[in-house]
Amino acid sequence: MRRDYSATMAMRAEVCRCDLQGSGVTMKAEIICIGTELLLGEIIDTNAAYLAREFAAMGIDLYHKSTVGDNLKRAVETIRTATQRADLVIISGGLGPTRDDLTREAIAIAVGKPLVVNQEALRHLTERFERMQRPMTENNKRQAEFPESAEMVANPMGTAPGIWLRLNMSESSGCAIAAMPGVPRELKVMMEQEIKPRILEMMPPGEHKILRSRVLRLVGIGESAMEQLIMPLIENQSNPTIAPYAGNYEVRLRLTASAHEESEAMQLLDKLEQQVRDILGSHIYGIDDENLETVIINELAQKGQTLAVAESCTGGLISHRLTNVPGASAVFMQGAVTYDNSAKIARLGVPEQIIAEHGAVSPETATAMAAGVARTSGCDFGLASTGIAGPGGGSSAKPVGLVYVAVYGHGKTVVTERRYASDRTSNKEAFAQTALAALWQFLR
Repeated sequence: MRRDYSATMAMRAEVCRCDLQGSGVTMKAEIICIGTELLLGEIIDTNAAYLAREFAAMGIDLYHKSTVGDNLKRAVETIRTATQRADLVIISGGLGPTRDDLTREAIAIAVGKPLVVNQEALRHLTERFERMQRPMTENNKRQAEFPESAEMVANPMGTAPGIWLRLNMSESSGCAIAAMPGVPRELKVMMEQEIKPRILEMMPPGEHKILRSRVLRLVGIGESAMEQLIMPLIENQSNPTIAPYAGNYEVRLRLTASAHEESEAMQLLDKLEQQVRDILGSHIYGIDDENLETVIINELAQKGQTLAVAESCTGGLISHRLTNVPGASAVFMQGAVTYDNSAKIARLGVPEQIIAEHGAVSPETATAMAAGVARTSGCDFGLASTGIAGPGGGSSAKPVGLVYVAVYGHGKTVVTERRYASDRTSNKEAFAQTALAALWQFLR
């Protein structure tokens, strides 16, 4: 039965509201990443993702994230807006010695303070250049210019010191600004050693809560079907919250709990996870960073069983993923890329008649491939893939994106058919995921 669209959107809005407000934490943060190279796509912004995770762990709500180029006017506008709506503004990048490093000046203009030489920062710079036995040029001295009343944030990994500035903290509209270099290794050390302690000092007693999340990873079910099954949990959520989203050819559920103590948060997550497992347990293969190949290798190792793989359309991608897992050599014995029909016949023993009657892309050929690779390798299980990755080679009966995967073990074979509609590389990735999901379900 089809749900009313407006009602669905209203429900999602309420879920979003609960997700942001359910924890009861009032501190709001904003991230600003400065650098034209980020806007051009020359550098991938990993700092924002790292900072977002840190905020969540500290129980701080992140409402906005902005990226701005090396433009003074736009940087000033972005910082000024952030200070008006957030309690904490974290700025990444733009603290170097060159003319396009504008963060110091942008902060000063945005908050209405003059730039002055911070003597502690100047000593830090001077001593660092002396240790490196390098001359400190005039433009390096620019890195000691701070907005008036700002504190230096020590940078043990680089030359550029960070900035900590508190604004109107006695008023309800007070805000703190932290600026750090854009080099990820420098930012992470400074955040951990210098910025986090300052943030915790800002938070009133009893307000500091921790947020802990757990991601359940599922296969064999679509996002919409999953959502329908757990709709009562979604509609009645408060703390912890539950949020479904699509992953890389799988679906995921993020459970998030807020509490004053780690143990309390984990208990909340455990209870909600069990409720989800009561409904979706047959589809949940892993938690957090666990992937299919890791779960499969570990399960085979525990049982002392072995696996061989025969690939056609996936071209070795399944074997690649399996061998990425440490310890895979104990259970993964062989991988054969039998791309041509002659290889399927010679290497796997697929009967010519099967290919002639049904074609290379067929459930019959997939079955023969899986049984053949298990037999010829002497393994407990055989996994096979055959399909049409595209962009050519398809037909109305067998279109591009069609794949058959087969799993053989102990005299039994299960074949799975799936159809995808994407480019060649994406289809191959989807085929490999389908094969591993079929193997995991078979092993269960």
